[in-house]
Amino acid sequence: MDSKIRRMAILASLGMILLVSLLVLYTNGGMGGGGTPAKTPQPQTEDTEEGQGGQGNAGSNGVVNGQIGDDLSAFLRDDTFFDPEKNPVLEAAKDNAARLSMVVTSVEKDLRIQIVDMQGELVTGESFLVKLEGLGEYKDLDKDGIIYVGDLPAGEYRVELLPLEGYRMSANETKVRVKDKVEYVAIDDISLLILTEADIDVAAEDTAVADAVADADKTEIQQLQKTTGGSRVGIDVSKWNGNIDWDRVKNAGVEFAIIRAGYRGSVTGSLVEDSCFTANMRGAAASGVPVGVYFFTQAVNEVEAVEEASAVLQLIREYDLDYPVFIDTEGAGGNGRADNLDVDTRTLVCEAFCRTIANAGYTAGVYASRNWYNNNLHVENLENYCIWLAEYRHAPLYQGFYHMWQYTSKGAIDGIEGNVDMNISYLQIQ
Repeated sequence: MDSKIRRMAILASLGMILLVSLLVLYTNGGMGGGGTPAKTPQPQTEDTEEGQGGQGNAGSNGVVNGQIGDDLSAFLRDDTFFDPEKNPVLEAAKDNAARLSMVVTSVEKDLRIQIVDMQGELVTGESFLVKLEGLGEYKDLDKDGIIYVGDLPAGEYRVELLPLEGYRMSANETKVRVKDKVEYVAIDDISLLILTEADIDVAAEDTAVADAVADADKTEIQQLQKTTGGSRVGIDVSKWNGNIDWDRVKNAGVEFAIIRAGYRGSVTGSLVEDSCFTANMRGAAASGVPVGVYFFTQAVNEVEAVEEASAVLQLIREYDLDYPVFIDTEGAGGNGRADNLDVDTRTLVCEAFCRTIANAGYTAGVYASRNWYNNNLHVENLENYCIWLAEYRHAPLYQGFYHMWQYTSKGAIDGIEGNVDMNISYLQIQ
C-alpha cells in the first residue's frame, strides 16, 4: 500500500476510535442532557483522597463528588494509549488499514483485477501478484493496482491474490465468470479507473483534433441562429472554453448545451474526466440550460468502448439529461492509439458505446464530421442512434440523415471567452 494512503487510513481509524471513546466517556460521566445525574450516597469513610484511587473528593457529608470516567483527558497521560503494540484497539485499526480485497470484472474473454483497500480505493505502488487457477501467475508490473488479463477462454475462473509482506487479505480468493461475448452493460466499479487531469500528462493525452474543415466554402455562419418551430440552438463546451457564466449564456439565447464528460488518453488509454465537467453541469443546471454530454473516444475495440460508456454513466449519475450521450470519434492528430482503426472496427466501437448507453436508459448518439461519416464509419449500422454532424458551411453537403448540426467552431456568445462551437438540434425535446 502506498505509504501516504496507509498513514491516512490509520489516522482516520485512530480519529474515529478516539471520537467514539470520548463520546462513551462523556455519556458514562453523566455530562449529557444538560443536567447533573443523581448520585448514590456513599457511607463516609476515613479514606484519604489518595486512598480513594483518585476517584474524586469527598464533601462534608462523605458523598464522593466525582465518578470513574469524569477525567476525559486521562488517555493523554497514558503512555500506552497510542502504542499499537500495547493497545489492542489501535492494533485492530492498523490491521484494517492494511487489509486488501479484489474487484474482478469481465467484459469479453478478459479479466480486470483491481486491488483495493478497506475504503474501496485502488492501492498503487506495489507489485501485486495474482494466480489464475490452471493458467499461472500475473503481476502488476506498472504498480497501478490493476492487473488485466486478455484473450481468455470463456468460463469460470478462481482468482487468488497472493500474499505480500505488510498486507492482509480480506478475501484472497474469488470465483468469476469470463464472458464469451460483450453484453453492453455498464461495468461495476468503473469509478476506480476514472482519473483526473492531475494524474496524467495532459498535453500528451488530450489531443483531439477537429476533422471538419473550417469555412470550407467561405459561407460558414458564426452567429447564434434563430429558433424555429422544429429546431433549437445551442453550444457544446469543454475545459477549453474556460469558466462559463451560464446565466449570461442562457440570457444570450442558448437553448441547450452538450458538455464534454471526459476523454480516453491518446497515448496511455486512461479514462479521464474533463476538468470542467462538474462545474459546467452544475452551472448549466442552475441556470436552466438543458444538457447532453459527449466523450472523446480512443477505444480500439468493443471492450474499451464499453469501458468508456461505463465511465460516462458513472460521471452523469447525479445529473438530469435532456439531450443524448454522444461518442466523439474525431482523430487525435494522427498519433492517437485509435487513429488508424479500420472502418469495421471503428463502427463496432461506436455501436458498443451506444448500445451500452442505450441499455442504461439514455439516448445515445455519434458525433463526427461529414468526411468521417463518409469514409471512416458504416453509418447504416448507426441509424438507431442520434447522428450529430460537424460541417462548417451555410448548408451541409452531407447526404445522410442527421439530428444535430454543428455549424461552426468559431461562434461567440456572451458568458464565454473566445470561440465556442454552435449547433442546431432537430430533436424533439420537450
